Amino acid sequence: MVASRDARGSSWPSEEEIGAVRKKVAEMSGREARDVRVVACPYRICPLGAHIDHQGGVVTAMTINYGVLLGFVPSDDAEVLLQSRQFQGVVRFSTRDLQCPVQNPEKISWESYARGALYALQSEGYDLKKGIVGFICGVEGLDSSGLSSSAAVGIAYLLALENANNISKTPLDNINLDRLIENKYLGLENGILDPSAILLSQYGYLTFMDCKTLTPSYIYFSELKKGQQTTGQVTFKILLAFSGLQHNLPKKRGYNTRVSECKEAARALLSASGHGDLEPLLCNVDPSSFEAHKGKLEGNLAKRAEHYFSETKRVAKGRDAWGNGNLVHLGQLISASGRSSIDKYECGSKEMIQLYEILLKAPGVFGARFSGAGFRGCCLAIVDDSLAEEAAAFVREEYEKVQPHLVSQIPPDKRVLICEPGDSARVIMPTYT
Repeated sequence: MVASRDARGSSWPSEEEIGAVRKKVAEMSGREARDVRVVACPYRICPLGAHIDHQGGVVTAMTINYGVLLGFVPSDDAEVLLQSRQFQGVVRFSTRDLQCPVQNPEKISWESYARGALYALQSEGYDLKKGIVGFICGVEGLDSSGLSSSAAVGIAYLLALENANNISKTPLDNINLDRLIENKYLGLENGILDPSAILLSQYGYLTFMDCKTLTPSYIYFSELKKGQQTTGQVTFKILLAFSGLQHNLPKKRGYNTRVSECKEAARALLSASGHGDLEPLLCNVDPSSFEAHKGKLEGNLAKRAEHYFSETKRVAKGRDAWGNGNLVHLGQLISASGRSSIDKYECGSKEMIQLYEILLKAPGVFGARFSGAGFRGCCLAIVDDSLAEEAAAFVREEYEKVQPHLVSQIPPDKRVLICEPGDSARVIMPTYT
């Protein structure tokens, strides 16, 4: 399927993809396909800012031209009726049903994100009168891949339920609502990187999100040469290489353990500097205080704090590199981020580290690191546009040599993807002619 670039710059979703989703919802609901609304929620990558969003750090993000589509029509009543292309069964519940947080992570299923969206809206005091009849689909093989497919799904349900009930929310509102889904309903202690990327990204820009103040800023690629560029053109591609390992963060308690270690390090540093009354987040620790008191930290706490403060510096340097169009320097920072995630934050399985190191050797690759939490999933790389195909072929061949069994479980067309930057999540309304 060939996607054409629309007026927003993004090449996703295509008219064919939208049409297929509308047709399915029409079959489910008995409505006309032309009446079906479609939520497009792109997947995201984080070039710099790994594992510091939950500590109030500044992170970078952009979306890609792949993602989740949720076709829907408002119900005549409060019933929610859902089907999925990826998962079996039909989900039914009412917006009148009071949703309670998931108590057992093993009970999380694909319907949990729809219920979580209802929970978040109910927590904000909304009494939803209408449900939806909906069909949701992601890209086959890309769920649980480190591209924040779970946040894309949660946001898709939020936008659909809000649209069906004529609720108007800003992107920042929905960032906080998605955090209620993840933190309170599902029990995952992550930050706001994922929803910020999905809801705030703009094609051609790198989004910088201050997770302490919830303040976004945007830097256009090669800012100093902006007047000389042709609108919509970039000189790089995004390479996504998949490990074949799947994960579910709420079930991966190592993620929450590292968040707790960061908070414990912050508590010790704040206490040592006379600011023990502040919330124990590393963003509340002045860098000079870290340098003065880091010797008081031991073991894992020292490593987590070192990752946070070194990653913060890389984000600041990355802002200048991106704005100047210096992909070589940006790539070096991205690769250093990947190494710190391995050595200091201590995430990454043997397979993921192998994949990361293969990407670093691929022709035309400026830099690489894990995508998502880094425990499993995929790695990302920024690659020279003219060498993207060659780099992808190299990575496919080399990773298969070291992990033939895992590679055999990945669809051949999904082992390495060559992507372009994307745009933000949106509801595509019917257009009548």
